[in-house]
Amino acid sequence: MLYLNIKALYKRKFKVAQIAKELKISRPTVYKYLEMTFDEAKAYTELPMGREKKLDSYKDWILAWLEEYPHLSAAQIHDWLLERYPDLAVGGSTVRSYVKDIREVYQIEKKVIVRQYEAIPEQPMGKQLQVDWGETKQKTTESTEIKLYFIAFVLAHSRQKYMEWQTRPFTTRDAIRCHENAFQFYGGGTEEIVYDQDHLITVSENAGQLLLTAEFQSYVNERKFKVYLCRRADPESKGMIENVVKYIKGNFADSRVFSDIEDWNQRALQWLMRTGNYQVHQTTKKRPAEVFLVEKQHLKPVSSLLSFESTNNQSITRSVSKDNTIRYKSNRYSVPLGTYQTNADKHVRIEVTSEEPPRLVIRKEEESEIIAEHDISLEKGKLIQNRNHTRDRSKGVEEFKRRLISFFENQTQAAAYLDEISRRYPRYRRDQFAIIHRVIQQYPTVIESVLTKCMREKLFSANDFRDIAQHINTLSQEPLKEIKSYDIYPANHGYFKTSTRSLNAYTSILGGRS
Repeated sequence: MLYLNIKALYKRKFKVAQIAKELKISRPTVYKYLEMTFDEAKAYTELPMGREKKLDSYKDWILAWLEEYPHLSAAQIHDWLLERYPDLAVGGSTVRSYVKDIREVYQIEKKVIVRQYEAIPEQPMGKQLQVDWGETKQKTTESTEIKLYFIAFVLAHSRQKYMEWQTRPFTTRDAIRCHENAFQFYGGGTEEIVYDQDHLITVSENAGQLLLTAEFQSYVNERKFKVYLCRRADPESKGMIENVVKYIKGNFADSRVFSDIEDWNQRALQWLMRTGNYQVHQTTKKRPAEVFLVEKQHLKPVSSLLSFESTNNQSITRSVSKDNTIRYKSNRYSVPLGTYQTNADKHVRIEVTSEEPPRLVIRKEEESEIIAEHDISLEKGKLIQNRNHTRDRSKGVEEFKRRLISFFENQTQAAAYLDEISRRYPRYRRDQFAIIHRVIQQYPTVIESVLTKCMREKLFSANDFRDIAQHINTLSQEPLKEIKSYDIYPANHGYFKTSTRSLNAYTSILGGRS
């Protein structure tokens, strides 16, 4: 059959690449059959395999697929046969047995990688939906390669699956749109949804107090479902969706040729109906589509599709990169050095002004002070940088340290403090000094008290220096609040007083002589 199909297409002036695409085989396979006579092809595909079997008529197809893609599973072969011959009535065990025989006769070895999971209790109907993302690389009809991204859903009880694909990475808005489509596909929602710690929906786990992105938190509030966030490196807690992602990659996407995204998503839905939700699940021993008919009655009713604007009534958030920039419309915009902190919230809020030309305003929190402001670039791939956000490279680190010391009244203590920071953070001295410099500019009246506190408590870090300064400044806003001697200040301080500097400090800053 394969030989005759190849010859027929070749006579119709199909090119080799077109024949390979049409029949889902490789070009070398096409060349091999074109060089054969009918008798040679018949002899090749009729090597003795025992008594006649039901799939013998499809043997040349199966053999060609296994030769081209030796890793294909029997389940994939089954799906490909049903895709090409929808009326074929054959069971999975028959296909498995036949594929096994072909592998033995033609010595086509398959390597199997098994991942171990811990068994988890079955979930009640309508209780839980699991969600995860994946990506694959596919060959295209133009003989190139494209990266595709998908989101997958699975109901924990029935194992009913849903997926959507796109040609670019997912955004939070994409995720929300796909959630809405999934609810329409299922005809309802569940009490809780399980996620991995993905940046599209979460900021951090925060020891059980989940911090979601502003856009997704608004969506959760609207749809009123519980978010269950898996711990890191804990695949067992979401093993079902992990297996679904693997199943989609290994059965639907593997070795399939991509033409366009609309066709790809249509074929994905057909695969779900034909294979993903129809084949008997190996754990439940039931067909997901049949169990889903019962579980569907336990899902929470979902209203019509939400307006995306209604789920995003807060300002837009962006994540600060390690190079202290944020991304906005294909460009990078700088924020002050030190905005990125390893163990702190790395998100900022951005707003676009209505003035002409529009400007990008960046704040740490809503309604807080502006930390950066830029003209919006109409180009792409550009770095828009404020020179005030970069390191001061006009002088060396030592000169920078001397400048910092000059701001303090107790310069001996300041020098000892900065020397210890330099010893502890040799590679990040300038970054540490830059943070301290910003603290001095922001809280000039309390830096002496902060220095004394840090030296006494051995807090040799710019971040500690900043936190103490913020704390003391907050307390100082309360009128005549008494502070215990052991709390912030040395024993001879009872009340807040305005710090003063000696004349020597100012003449040192201005470059004069005392």
